[in-house]
Parts: sequence; structure tokens; C-alpha cells
Amino acid sequence: MELLTAAESEAAQRRIAGGLLRRGLGSGDRVALLTSSSGSMLSAILGALRVGIVPVLLNSGLTPHERDRLLADAAPALIVDDALLASLVEAAPTELAPYPLARAMHYTSGTTGEPKGVWSGVLDETEAAALFREEAELWGFDAADRHLVCSPFHHSVSIRFGGGTLLSGGSVIVLGRFEAQTAVRALAECRPTTTFMVPSHLQRLFAYADDVGSLPDHPDLRLLAHAGSPCPPPLKRRTITEFGVDQVWEFYGSTEGQFTACSSHEWLERPGTVGRARPGRRLFIEPVEDDLAGTQPNGEPGSGPEDVGVIWCEVPAYARFEYWRDPEKTSGAWRTTDQGQAFTVRDLGRLDADGYLFLDGRRDDLIITGGVNVYPAEIENALAAAPGVAEVAVFGVEDERWGQMVCAAVVPSRSGEAPDHDQLRRFAKQVLAGYKVPKRFFLVEDLPRTSTGKVQRNRIVDQLAL
Repeated sequence: MELLTAAESEAAQRRIAGGLLRRGLGSGDRVALLTSSSGSMLSAILGALRVGIVPVLLNSGLTPHERDRLLADAAPALIVDDALLASLVEAAPTELAPYPLARAMHYTSGTTGEPKGVWSGVLDETEAAALFREEAELWGFDAADRHLVCSPFHHSVSIRFGGGTLLSGGSVIVLGRFEAQTAVRALAECRPTTTFMVPSHLQRLFAYADDVGSLPDHPDLRLLAHAGSPCPPPLKRRTITEFGVDQVWEFYGSTEGQFTACSSHEWLERPGTVGRARPGRRLFIEPVEDDLAGTQPNGEPGSGPEDVGVIWCEVPAYARFEYWRDPEKTSGAWRTTDQGQAFTVRDLGRLDADGYLFLDGRRDDLIITGGVNVYPAEIENALAAAPGVAEVAVFGVEDERWGQMVCAAVVPSRSGEAPDHDQLRRFAKQVLAGYKVPKRFFLVEDLPRTSTGKVQRNRIVDQLAL
């Protein structure tokens, strides 16, 4: 656990940026940071961005084969490991722009295909200031903040929240690697004012709290944001109870860009929503008839089969991105509207009459069983309330009779007796239409995930040797 102040980071940013410039890198060049998640790594990211050098951030858990393939695609001018970063921190300082002049380059998770780099190019200082202000004003970053960083720095949200806090004059507490016991200690000793956690972090935090008795008091915490994967309603409600209805916020976004923000007050009024469009953005839904055949409403406000479609988000010019070296995929992600430019990541959802968005899963997650479309997110939300269930992931398996058979991998809760197949099926039949009820349930100790907490459904079949 490491505490980094704005002043300490500013000095490190200037030195690291100076070291990169003296090695011949310039605006628009890419630098790959294969470094440990630490205060120095965050300072390196910010320092590079403030001179227009774009960090390429790769998952530290990649195999050498996976890493080398992405590095060949990104073609960075320099690869920085921990040893080189330590020397850059000692370089002579340089002047920096007030705000990051680009977004770091991340690769999409690749759970539905080949990973692609998300590239935003280099912004001018006016656009850079607008990009920074959008995030800072939405979350209210200021010099009094102490942000607890729970996710690694190849996760874009860690940079947005941690970097935004530092550039607003606040401090960050870097866990490096999330462990529930360390996070609890940070809450007690460092008294953060803000943090971001993915739902799997919250699951582990509460499991630890149940083992030791309770979580420590957290009187200074004004914001706990979560995103990254669907949050089961029971987990959401416990988070609100523990941390406060005014403190807990959710947002919906992706590597490519941000869509919504949602207070807990809004969620409690409309359970299941991920909120309305962020300021300066507009959401709309494009129905796709072949995707919608056979879908049914799931009971959320404003739901209905005629409303479900692909989610599009109209964004300011500074939020523009492209897929690195893939103009065809880039073209498919963008369209011109009457008011500007909008993008999609092919997620499915619907808007109610007040503009609140409800997700129905990712288009690539679609299961077609017996000629009927089924979306895993809906089934997962329903089964999350079943007795004895801690987590659940729904996936399709090829089947001669059904085309695809709906299956569910279930992580039992740590307390009480694990549910069996018949119990889970009986519960599912009470809350789901027959064609949505999984035909097979598998009890597992854990679900395969990316390092940022997203469940990798495509790996479950391999994990279960189906």
C-alpha cells in the first residue's frame, strides 16, 4: 500500500516526461509501460500524456505470447519495465501541459474476439481541458480528496479517478494488487474520500467482513463508484446499506468511452438502471429486428421487446476514438447524427420514458436456443437472488437439439449449504420464462475473469471441459 501526494506525483511526472523526451520520443509516439501498478506507474502515465506521448497499457497477466503479439501491433517507440522506470524517475524535469493531451491506449478485453487497441490521438489544449473537466466535475475531484485505487493501472478507470484526483491537488492510495484485508486496512488507516471497485472487489470485501465481523467505519468516504461488470441486485443493496445511499454511484462505460452515471437514489427508484447519459452526451437505441425476435420484457421500468436494441452514445469531439489499425471496425463503431458523432460497442439495452438506460447484455453474448434469443444478463440478475448463490454466469453450449443450450455456472455463498441443480432449477422456474431457465447448472469455486473483474464467459466452457 502506497500513499502518493499531488506534489510528489507532479515532480515525478516532470522527470519521467523529461526522460522520455530525451530518449527521442515526441508527441503522438507510443510508449509501452510493462510496469508494476504503483504510484510511479501512474506518474509515468500522466507525465507522458502531458507531453503528448501515449502510454500503451497491457494487462500484466498476459502470457509472453499474448503480450508480444499486442506489442507488435502497437509498435511502441520504447518499452518501459520497472528497472527503466526507476531510471526515468531520476531524469531532469521538463515542462508539462496542464492536462493530459490524450487518453492512454488500452486493448479491449478480447473476450469476444481479437483484442483491438483503442486510440484517441493527441488533443489540443482546449480539448484536453474539456476532457479533464468532464470527469472532474462529474465526480467532484478536489485537493481534499484521497482516492483509494483498487484496480491495476492497465484499467482505464484507475487512471481517470486516480489521475483526476492528483491533477486536482489530492492524494491517491495505491493498493497495487487488490486484497480484501489490505483494502479494509486502507479504509481504516488512510480514510479515503473516494474509491472505485468492480463488483468482484465488493464481493470479496463483504466476504472478508463476514469472516472478521464487520467493516471499519469510513466517515470520510463521500464516493464509492462501481462499474466494469453487472452488479447483482443483492450485492448492490448491501453496498448501499454499508456505504450509504448518497455515497454509492454506478456508471456504465467501456474501454472505448463513457455513457452514463447513476446515483443510488436513481437506482432505488428504478432498480436495474445504469442511469442517464453523462452531461454533454446523448443516448439513443437502434432496434435491430433480427436481434429482437423472441425477446421478452424482464419487468424493469420501460422495458418491452420493441424497445430493446443497440445502444449508441453521442459524444463531444474530444471523446472521439478509433480502433488502432482497423478502419473497418472503426467505421462500424461510429455514425454521424444530426447533432454530431455517436459510437457504439454493440451492447444491448433500452431507455425508459425519462431517459434511464437498462442493459440487456452484450450483443455478442446472445444465446439462441430453440430459435429464441436469450440474453445472459437478464438470467444472471434473476439467479443472483437465489438462496445460496454468491455469483452466477450464464453461457451457451452448442447442442444438437436446441442449437445452443442455456447453462449457468454458480459460485455458492460461503455461508450455508450449497444449492443443488434441482433447487436452482425450481427457483429459476419461479422467476424466468421456461426457455430462459438454464438446462444445466454447474457449481464452481470461482469464475474466470479478466484482471479488471469482467467475467469471461468464453472461458467457462473450457474450464468445465464441456
